[in-house]
This record gives sequence, structure tokens and C-alpha cells, in this order.
Amino acid sequence: MAEPYSDALPADGPLLFVSGQEPEGPDGDVEGDVTGQTRQIFQNMTAILGRHGADLSHVVKMTYFLRHITDLDEFHGALSACLPQGHRPAATLVEVNGLLDPRYLVEIEAVACLPRVDT
Repeated sequence: MAEPYSDALPADGPLLFVSGQEPEGPDGDVEGDVTGQTRQIFQNMTAILGRHGADLSHVVKMTYFLRHITDLDEFHGALSACLPQGHRPAATLVEVNGLLDPRYLVEIEAVACLPRVDT
């Protein structure tokens, strides 16, 4: 399986830095596995990007914080399903001992290049 990231991706426009997103839904619920948590994070991130006129295709860099490296294959599967087809932002993955809430298995931050608005 091809890795769902690129070594580098040039940006041509103003940048939006999206803080680390946790896997909480609007009601505060947290899915139990890495797949569900990753999907929730991408739903949250999609909403944030949308408020700034962008979407996941504008993301040029992501940082993934994973509690258990043994979840890597499951995480990569969820990541590939969440990113737009063929879009592979530059990325860094870090295994961490813990996150803000002990239920969290993953956290993701992103940098997006906002689309240019012609005037």
C-alpha cells in the first residue's frame, strides 16, 4: 500500500495552521478505535477548513500523534479513506505516551494553503 503522504508539497498562497484536533464529536463522545477516532478528527477538520474557504485538498502538511504505533496499519487505512483520492500532504507521525484525554488514541494538526481569491 502506498503511504498516504508526500515527501514535500509546495504551497502557493496564504497558509492556515489548524491546531491539533482531538477525536471528540459534537456531543463529546469519543469512538473506541483508531479508525473511528481518525474519521471524527477529519470531520472536525473539514468543518474548520470550510469556515476558511478551504477543504482537505488544500492541506499541504499534517502531523499525526499516535498513542500506539501498533495501530499504524489501521490508522493508515483510515487516513487513506479520509483524504481526497490521490492527495498526499507532507506528513510527520509521532508515537506519544499520552494525549489530553486518556480515551484519545490519535490527534492530528494540519497546515493548509488557502485558495487564492481573484479580485
